[in-house]
Amino acid sequence: MSPPSLDPDSSSGQPSIRQFGRHKARELALQVLFQWDFHGHTEFWLEQFWGQQTVSESIKEFVNLLVTGVQEQQKELDELIQRYAENWSLDRMPVIDRNILRLSIYELLWVPDVPAKVTMNEALELAKSFADADTTRFINGILDHMLKQDARLQPKRVAMTNQGVKTV
Repeated sequence: MSPPSLDPDSSSGQPSIRQFGRHKARELALQVLFQWDFHGHTEFWLEQFWGQQTVSESIKEFVNLLVTGVQEQQKELDELIQRYAENWSLDRMPVIDRNILRLSIYELLWVPDVPAKVTMNEALELAKSFADADTTRFINGILDHMLKQDARLQPKRVAMTNQGVKTV
């Protein structure tokens, strides 16, 4: 694979540094959210977690944006997951699944500069890396259902349509 473009708006077809950084940030955010889901707090372990990471300040900032956003919006995120995950309770979902969903739904609704297609692809990549094929299908189904139905996502739906992307 060729080295990534330094230009985040590159039309060369190569992934940009920004894309690689944000992917890494999403992986780290998922790891923090996974631990936070178990512990209910970040005391004691978060500083140690960051001490084990060698990432740029911009990646750390994006991780913190995502983690803080999910924590602040958890109640609404969990309600949305319950609404779109038919016949599934949050308690029955594996911790990794519900945190991929929280992270992805937060990004869809509260991070306007990230296109829905990117959020969807990243969610599926996280599921492939940290879960299994069933999780990938489960996550895709919930996010696709939400993308089609939540009125707040109309601008992102339009953008996807304009790019020739069809939702399932």
